[in-house]
Amino acid sequence: MKYRKLGTSDLQISEIGFGSWLTFTDPQRKQVAIACVHRALDLGINFLDTANVYETVLGEALAGIKRETYVLATKLFFPMNGADRGLSRKQVQKQLDASLKRLKVDYVDLYQCHRYDFDTPLEETMDALTREVESGKVRYVGFSEWPLDRIEAALQLKNVVRFVSSQPQYSLLHREPEKGLLSLSAKAGISQVVWSPLAQGILTGKYMPKSAVPANSRAADPSMSGFLNQDWLAPATLEAVQEVGRLAAKANFTLPQFALAWVLRQPNVASAIVGASRPEQVSENASASGTHVDPSLFAEAERSLASRG
Repeated sequence: MKYRKLGTSDLQISEIGFGSWLTFTDPQRKQVAIACVHRALDLGINFLDTANVYETVLGEALAGIKRETYVLATKLFFPMNGADRGLSRKQVQKQLDASLKRLKVDYVDLYQCHRYDFDTPLEETMDALTREVESGKVRYVGFSEWPLDRIEAALQLKNVVRFVSSQPQYSLLHREPEKGLLSLSAKAGISQVVWSPLAQGILTGKYMPKSAVPANSRAADPSMSGFLNQDWLAPATLEAVQEVGRLAAKANFTLPQFALAWVLRQPNVASAIVGASRPEQVSENASASGTHVDPSLFAEAERSLASRG
C-alpha cells in the first residue's frame, strides 16, 4: 500500500481508503462489515471514512485496535432526526460528541462538512470547527461537495481553521471535479479524498448491456437503487464500460483496479474511497495502489466513455 500526504496536514493516508456507507447500514451484514474493516487494516489501508448517520458498526469494528494505527474521518450535515441537521455551532458540537461516543474514540483525524449549509452563516460554521480543533477532539477539517464560491469564501476568512481535504464524487464516469475544484484545491493546499471512484459499482463491469441487473447488486436493491445514476445503466454506457474492461485486461488489471488507478493518476487525489460487501473485494481494490498504467490506455478509456450515446 502506498500513502499520500493529505493537503497541508501531517497525515499520510493510504491511496485506497475504506468507506462504510453501504456495508454498515445493513445490520444483517454486520459481521461481514467488521471482517472487511479488519481486512482493510491488514492490507495497510489506514484511511477509514464514515459519517454520523452510519458510523455505529465501525466503532465496534475498531474496538481493541490501536488508535494511532488508522486515520479516522467522519462527517456531519444530513439529518439525524427531524431537528438535528446542518452545520450550526450547536450541531457541530452536538454531532461531534455523539460521533466520538459511537466510534468509541477521543478524537477524529478529519471532520468533514458533508454538504454546504445555506441556512447557517459560513462564519459560524468555520468558527465552530475551529473551536473543535482547538479542543483536541478534531485534528483537521474538510468538506464534501461544496460549491466553488463557498470554498473560496471559506478560504478568505481570517483566524479560522483551514480545510485540508475535499470529498467529491470522481470517476471515469463523473468528472465534474475537473471543472475548477481540482485546480482551486491544489492552489489552496487541499487534497481530494474521492467517493464513488467506481461510479456506484458501474465500473466493476458487473452490469452487462441489455441484461437484467444482477440479483445481489446495488441496482437490484430497493434501499440502494435510488442513489444510483440510472443513466449509467443505459446500454450505450454499459457497452463503453465493457470496452474499458478490455483495455484494463491489456494492462493486466481488473476493471475496478484500472478505474481506481485512473482516479489516482491525478496528483491532487490523496485517496480513493471504496466500499465492499466481502473481504475479497477489499483485497482486489487495495492492489490498485502504486500501479502504473500506460497513459494512452487511460486516454482511450476516456474517449470510449465520452463517445457513448
